[in-house]
Amino acid sequence: MKIIVKKGDVLKQKTPCLVMGVFSGKMKSEQLTELDQQVVGAFGRAIFSKEFTGSKDELLLLHGGAETVAERILFVGLGKEADFSLRALRQITSSIAQYLAKRQMGSFQLALSQVSLKKSNLSERIQAMAEGLLLADYRYDRYLPKDKPGVPVALNQVSLLIPSGDNIAAAKKAVAAAESIVSGVCFARDLVNAPGNLKSPEYLAMQAVAMAEKSGIKVTLLDRRELERQGFGAMLGVAQGSEREPYLIVLEYRGGDETTQPIALVGKGVTFDSGGISLKPVEKMDEMKMDMGGAATVLGTMQAAAQLKLPVNLVAVIPAVENMPSGTAIRPGDILTSLSGKTIEVLNTDAEGRLILADALTYVGRYHPRVVIDLATLTGACIVALGNQAAAVLGNHDGLIRKLLKAGEKSGERFWQLPLWDEYAGLIKSDFADVKNTGGRAAGTITAAAFLQLFADQYTWAHLDIAGMAWAEQGKAGQPKGGTGFGVRALIEYLRGEEN
Repeated sequence: MKIIVKKGDVLKQKTPCLVMGVFSGKMKSEQLTELDQQVVGAFGRAIFSKEFTGSKDELLLLHGGAETVAERILFVGLGKEADFSLRALRQITSSIAQYLAKRQMGSFQLALSQVSLKKSNLSERIQAMAEGLLLADYRYDRYLPKDKPGVPVALNQVSLLIPSGDNIAAAKKAVAAAESIVSGVCFARDLVNAPGNLKSPEYLAMQAVAMAEKSGIKVTLLDRRELERQGFGAMLGVAQGSEREPYLIVLEYRGGDETTQPIALVGKGVTFDSGGISLKPVEKMDEMKMDMGGAATVLGTMQAAAQLKLPVNLVAVIPAVENMPSGTAIRPGDILTSLSGKTIEVLNTDAEGRLILADALTYVGRYHPRVVIDLATLTGACIVALGNQAAAVLGNHDGLIRKLLKAGEKSGERFWQLPLWDEYAGLIKSDFADVKNTGGRAAGTITAAAFLQLFADQYTWAHLDIAGMAWAEQGKAGQPKGGTGFGVRALIEYLRGEEN
């Protein structure tokens, strides 16, 4: 899809469809009055009959007449002006794109950048709209016939109209930024959506290598022999039940000053999670191909950061394994010796993500990071607590958590902080090892983070549990069912604030 930024009179645009935003309670303006005259009062009649009120997500599509330049005019309800936000702008743009694509209109013009939005500038509005368009155009159709009936048309060309006095160069730069960011999101979505028979740890590693080589990022892979030599006991314990070989994927992006310590991103990469000997129920086990959602987000973020040429130094560490039951799989009650030297009693083999992250968090210490952020589809308890509306954030540094919360709100990817008080660590004390890998049902998301904290206590560290956000069961405009790529936009927003 091509996104064009242009200036011009809204009422003089030759286009298959002109899209206009209208706030509820603000149905009259000089521009709307003139448009109503061009469509012979059809807009006014829709208002009078309450067919269109400007309520949020309301749509009114009118065909143009002899007086209109545009073939169609789509009026979009934006709701109350006081409630409108960048998040709402991004979502309504996705809804518009989906609505028109279903009607086989792949080209149209948006006149939404002129909509009033407090505490935002033109670049932020343009980026939000461009992201909404690009996210709505995503498809995972690798295994679908090319001529499947009923598929919405792909977007072809969309023009974003800006007021004549605005900076067109800044707007174009915002579109380019959105394209880089959403490219990372879509890369992450593709990785999550790939089926388990394709997506082995080696496949994930090779995808990382291909992306790194294309993006100018240094990549290192540690195979089983090297993992054994260095003592990745926790990660290898999870991997030993599968015939598929584990890999530790390490990426280094150098965009900042050589003397500046890097920011480290650690992503859980369980390419399929059966639960191991503690086997999961059959219901929704097919979705466990998404248990590498944290790894996918990290890879998408690294790609986007490189494309944006962010002036930061980054290191990414991804432990990639498959968790399967077999004669060689670890058992409940087994004790593993982690890379840190700490021993871990495995009470539940389905609490495997924290095991591989423990070794990854230890490994990343050799890069002397100034900040460490890990992402993982870690606990079902997080979905119980927050549903599918926000990811949980926990950590040992309030300043870092506040920055992540702010970046999440601005990017439209919300986080919610949960406590990590010292008392929770008592729930994971083991009688036979340094720590056990589960604290039971109570406070499951928090005790999982308390476990990880034991291996991150030397860092400024935050943990993002994205279990409820990495996969969409229903789908919506801008996010079809499946992998979401959640976290890429928020992390890029955070990294932009950490430029050095």
